[in-house]
Amino acid sequence: MARKPDTKKLERAARLILEAIGEDPAREGLRKTPERVARMYAEVFAALGEDPRASLGTSFSEKYDEVVLVRDIPFASMCEHHLLPFFGHAHVGYIPNGRVLGISKLARAVDAYARRPQLQERLTNQVAALIMSVAKPEGVAVVMEATHTCMTLRGVRKLGSLVVTSAMLGCFRDEAAARAEVLALINRGR
Repeated sequence: MARKPDTKKLERAARLILEAIGEDPAREGLRKTPERVARMYAEVFAALGEDPRASLGTSFSEKYDEVVLVRDIPFASMCEHHLLPFFGHAHVGYIPNGRVLGISKLARAVDAYARRPQLQERLTNQVAALIMSVAKPEGVAVVMEATHTCMTLRGVRKLGSLVVTSAMLGCFRDEAAARAEVLALINRGR
C-alpha cells in the first residue's frame, strides 16, 4: 500500500526555502505557494511506496515471436541530485516468449519508476529488469532520451542537450542482429 506524503512537512519546507532565498511567504503571490508545492511533490512522487510489478498487470497467451515496441512514451521524473525535473521519451520493446503484455502496460512500467527521485541510468535499467522478470520474454530493449533541467537551467546551461541511455537484456544484449533490428525500429522515420 502506498504511503501518503507528509504535506504539512512539505509546506513547512517550501516556506523555509522561500524565506532562505529572501522572499516573503506572506506576500500575496506566495501565500498559497507552500500548499501548491506540497501537492506538486505528492503528485510527482506518487509512485513511491507502490509495487512497480502491479503496473504490468495481466499478460495474454499468444504465439508471437517478433519485436513488440512502443516508441515515444512521454515521461517525466525528478533528478535525485538536484530535485529538478528531467523529461523525455522512452522506447520500450520486447520479444514475447508465448505471452504478450497489454501495450499500455509498457507505458505504465515507465511511470512506475519515473514517479520517484531518480537517475536516468537507473530508471532505464529498472524498466528493463521489471519487464524481463515479470513477462520473461526472449529479450527487452529500453532506450530513454531526456532533457535534464539540472543541466539546462543551472550549471553548464546547455539548452537542447539530450541524455540517451539504453538497457538491452536477453537476445537484445546477446545477439547483434536483434539489437540492430530494435534500434532500427526505434529510429525509423527520424
